[in-house]
Amino acid sequence: MFSSGYANRSTSFASSAGNSTHNSTARVSTGLISEVLYREDQPMMTQLLLLPLLQQLGQQSRWQLWLTPQQKLSRQWVQSAGLPLTKVMQISQMAPCHTVNSMVRALRTGNYSVVIGWCTEELTEAEQHCLAEAAEEGNALGFIMRPVRVDTQGYGHLSGLKIHSNLYH
Repeated sequence: MFSSGYANRSTSFASSAGNSTHNSTARVSTGLISEVLYREDQPMMTQLLLLPLLQQLGQQSRWQLWLTPQQKLSRQWVQSAGLPLTKVMQISQMAPCHTVNSMVRALRTGNYSVVIGWCTEELTEAEQHCLAEAAEEGNALGFIMRPVRVDTQGYGHLSGLKIHSNLYH
């Protein structure tokens, strides 16, 4: 798994009326965008890495948004993974070209603790910047899930049979 993140901390100073001392109030931003590269033939590795964070975020009052390209999340998997079924929202059948813009809009609202979107191509610097600003503004986390292509040359013939995870149904 590869992760690249963006976080920003800022400090603001407030002055008291009639007093020359400055009170320091630090505002720590939790807005973050991270790209997760994963192998489709090893879904458990990604789940093991992300599930504890998603479970913790599930304790917040905000929603979790999953922008998936084709598959629909399995209710059984969501419940067995310890995620709050009442706080997980999914939009499936989303065209890859709309994923980044949808993530930006969702992150900006502040309604979501985390927005997870699947992209097949690397993001441009401009897309990364827009996502980072949106996450900062909405005080949210965004995960770009991108499958890596496994080089199968030199490994013999691979069967066309795919065994799908119970993550989807």
